[in-house]
Amino acid sequence: MGKQRLGKGLRALIPEAEEVIQRGGAQEIPLSEIVPNPFQPRRVFDEEKLEQLADSIRQHGLLEPIVVRRTEQGYELVVGERRWRAAGLAGLSSVAAIVRDYNDQEMAQLALIENLQRENLNPIEEAEGFKRLMDEFGLTQEEVAQAVGRKRPSVANSLRLLSLDAQTRRMVESGELSAGHAKVLLSVESVGLRQRLAERAVREGLSVRQLEQLVKVRRSVPRRTLKKPDPEIVRIQDELQRSLGTKVTIGYNKGRGKIEIEYYSDEELERILEHFGVN
Repeated sequence: MGKQRLGKGLRALIPEAEEVIQRGGAQEIPLSEIVPNPFQPRRVFDEEKLEQLADSIRQHGLLEPIVVRRTEQGYELVVGERRWRAAGLAGLSSVAAIVRDYNDQEMAQLALIENLQRENLNPIEEAEGFKRLMDEFGLTQEEVAQAVGRKRPSVANSLRLLSLDAQTRRMVESGELSAGHAKVLLSVESVGLRQRLAERAVREGLSVRQLEQLVKVRRSVPRRTLKKPDPEIVRIQDELQRSLGTKVTIGYNKGRGKIEIEYYSDEELERILEHFGVN
């Protein structure tokens, strides 16, 4: 398929579609004969936005045809799954479609590019789409970047998000955390600490810059080269950290010592005080 140019609309995605549309080359195909693109990277479709698109189709019709490829059973979507779904909601029995012959790699690339154009993918779906092109079709990062109109470092940074733990990935997928937050959290090796930081970022609405500062502060705490700590003290320390959602250090020596609880904002101090019932 060659290098794609990113732009808006079907004509930018598939240049020859302009000529097909102008000469009336699109054909009406029953919705029931069309199935979704098996390489669709997008897993979640906003139901409210689909209903809005369906209302527009009821009023104005389908202004732009979808693109499909022919199969033994009927047709597979190449481009236009939102329009296909909305057309069904609008009560249409058939849609205008351009029929093209594409191989699996071209199907995967077009589905990914369409979503990237419309910014419909969350950061994890985008990264999984890049990885699928690499795993299933043997493309390099550079080839993926060329195919979707990105710089190679952008693709590499996106792929790094897939190394996040499952809990943090879900927070990125849901939109609670941005890709920027996720990239900061990737620098935190401890999964437990990373998850606590992620939860705190969401709870306190921390910006990417604030999260960077928080991670920096934690790294600057000097590591003590003392004798091996008492396992029971370590267990209690970990329990306190999980309960308070912040760094806790217990110094213990023959029944004496101190407990240090760190906080990094007035809001966090108030939260910790509330935890202990202090008003």
